[in-house]
Amino acid sequence: MDELSEVFDIMEARGQVTGVFAAQGRWVARAHGESLLKLTVMVRGQARLSADGLDAPLLLEPGDVAILNSRSWLELQGGAGDGPPREIEPEVTDPAGAIAAAGPDGDLVVGGRVLLNPAGQALLLQALPPVGHVRASAAEAPRLRTIADQLVGELAGERMGSDFAVRQYAQLLLLEVLRAYVGQTPLPAGRLRVLTDERLRPAVSRIHADPGRNWKLEELARACAMSRTTFTERFRAAAGVPPLTYLNGWRMLLAQRALRDADVRMRPLAASLGYTSESAFSTAFKREVGESPHRYRTRIRNTGPNRTQPLRPQAHPSQTTPAQ
Repeated sequence: MDELSEVFDIMEARGQVTGVFAAQGRWVARAHGESLLKLTVMVRGQARLSADGLDAPLLLEPGDVAILNSRSWLELQGGAGDGPPREIEPEVTDPAGAIAAAGPDGDLVVGGRVLLNPAGQALLLQALPPVGHVRASAAEAPRLRTIADQLVGELAGERMGSDFAVRQYAQLLLLEVLRAYVGQTPLPAGRLRVLTDERLRPAVSRIHADPGRNWKLEELARACAMSRTTFTERFRAAAGVPPLTYLNGWRMLLAQRALRDADVRMRPLAASLGYTSESAFSTAFKREVGESPHRYRTRIRNTGPNRTQPLRPQAHPSQTTPAQ
C-alpha cells in the first residue's frame, strides 16, 4: 500500500493551470489577494519572487517551483536590458499564443493553484511554509523540469486530447513538488511527516491497510521493533498526536471519502471502520468533523467536490499574476 497516494486521493488534491506568460526584456508581474495554495513554475529564464512572509526575494531558476501558502501579495521580476520593466499579466485564454509570441529564448512562467477538500487543506496548509522553494537542481527533484516542459508542450501544442494531458501533467507536477519538498525541508509534526518517517512506516502501513482492526499499542510498537514507550513518543513527535488518535483520524478521513463517493449504508461502513454500532460511529464522526454523517453526505453532494472544477487555463476575477 502506498500511503501517500492514498492520502493524496482522500484529500482530492488537484493541480490546476491558471495562467501562462512568456516575455523578453525586463518585466514585472504583481498580484494582491489571498489564495490558499498557489504554484509558480519558472520553466525558462530567471526571476526574483517577493511575497509577504519572505525576508528576502527568492531566485527562481529554470525548473524551480515556488509554493505560496495563503499569501496576500507577491511580485515577480525578471529579464534583462535597459529601461523600466514592462508590466506583465498572464494569458488565461490563449496560452499557446503567449508561448509562441516569446520564441525559444524568452522567459516562461506557468502559474497554477492546488484544489483541496477541507481535509486536504488541514493537511497541506499546516505542513507547508508561507513560501516554499523547490529547486529543480536538487537531488530530490530529478523529474520536476521534465514534467514542467511536458506540461508546456501540451499547452503550446493544443493537440487532440490536450485538456486531458494538461490535467495529468498538472497532477504529476504537484506530486513531484511535494516529493521534492519533503526531501529538501524538515516537516512540522503532522500526517505528512509521519508518512515519511521510515522507522514508523511498519506501524503506519498496518493502520492504513486495516483501519477497522482494534489495534493495540504493543502490536504497533512491536512492528517497529520499539518499546511501547519509545514508539508512542516517536509517533507523537512525528504525527503531533498519539498513535490511536491518529488511527481514529484516519478512520474519519476514510469515512468522509466513502460518504462523498459511494452510496454506502451507515451500518456496514461503521463496521468496516471498527465501530460496534452505527450510533458509536455517528458520535465519533460528529466529534471529528462537526456534523453527523448523514448531514455531511447531503451537504458535500449538494455543493459538489472540487475535482469537478475545470483544470484548463481560464479567466478568474482575482487573477492578475501567473502565481494564481
